[in-house]
Amino acid sequence: MLEELRTPRLLLRRWRPDDAIALAPVLEANVDHLGDWIPRHVSQAAEIPELARRLAGFASAFQADTEWRYGIFALDGLELLGEASLFPRDARSRVALVDADRAEVGYWLRKDATGRGYATEATLALLGVATSVPAFRLVEIRCDSRNVRSAAVPRRLGFHLGSSPEPSAEGVDGAAGRLQIWRHMRPFHPGSS
Repeated sequence: MLEELRTPRLLLRRWRPDDAIALAPVLEANVDHLGDWIPRHVSQAAEIPELARRLAGFASAFQADTEWRYGIFALDGLELLGEASLFPRDARSRVALVDADRAEVGYWLRKDATGRGYATEATLALLGVATSVPAFRLVEIRCDSRNVRSAAVPRRLGFHLGSSPEPSAEGVDGAAGRLQIWRHMRPFHPGSS
């Protein structure tokens, strides 16, 4: 898998343990913004040594082709904006690449970077990567129905809303959402319906 992707405005690159220095203040400042939408093992603020271990684990998984997590940076590589990830999966869960028939795209942005099209731009780059993996006959984005901004990304890129098989976890506000599964079939022509 490519370790670095460039778009017109972004640099997506494989996480490195030394990115913990940039990641720590982003997670700390975005606890409330990310808490309902991102798994705790990804979004939880931590001390730099712990984050470095977490990122080393992400880098190992990347090398092992079990998941590909990219830090999203401004094009100059200096400003950390969030993360975009690609996961091999089947209809039930994330699986080893050899067992996958689809990919799942995940993304998050720090709060002050939302509303600028960065998540859409990063997801479009990952759609391009997914086309290079013959096993992936479709790409999915899974998000909580309450996360309206996140659901706008697949809609913009020509994904179609499929089933909503299970309730999402209860949010901080006590309300439970519904898991939305957005699908994009091969061939990938982002933006077409």
